[in-house]
Amino acid sequence: MELSEAPHAIEAILFVSGEAVAVPELALALGLSEMETMHAVELLQKEYESQTRGIAIRRYGDHLKLETRAEYAPYVERLLQPVQRQTLSQAAMETLAVIAYSQPATKGEVEHVRGVKCDYSVQSLLHKGLIQEVGRKEALGRPILYATTDKFLEHFGIADVRELPPLPQLTGAAQQSDEPPLTP
Repeated sequence: MELSEAPHAIEAILFVSGEAVAVPELALALGLSEMETMHAVELLQKEYESQTRGIAIRRYGDHLKLETRAEYAPYVERLLQPVQRQTLSQAAMETLAVIAYSQPATKGEVEHVRGVKCDYSVQSLLHKGLIQEVGRKEALGRPILYATTDKFLEHFGIADVRELPPLPQLTGAAQQSDEPPLTP
């Protein structure tokens, strides 16, 4: 493929897929290197910005997705009147937060922080594709390690976990507490 055609081919692929596409898969489909592919993506992004288009390309980890620009989303929502997105339970959000900030993490580590069992929350997050198994810890029983996915990044609209807000500092009493976590 000619490099001059690549931005338009990328636009077509992202438009048709409707989902986030991994950069290596995109490069393979185009017959280009990942570096050439990302250069073409940057050209396309500049074109969108210079023309103030209604769409933009967002990067979520190693994935790219064609999306509505934020300032035009209310108009799209008004037309489509979307069904409310399924929200995460408080327990699932807490479990996800612990994994996101301390990844990779085991269920035991999450349970230690939360003070309760988290089997159901972990299974729910795995099913939704927000976390994934990334290996096993070199410890007794070799527990499974979990980390967030690119779908997690997409769900929360960030490109990298380093964009998560910083954790609040604990107060002196909370830092010095040696009490064991609660159990269900």
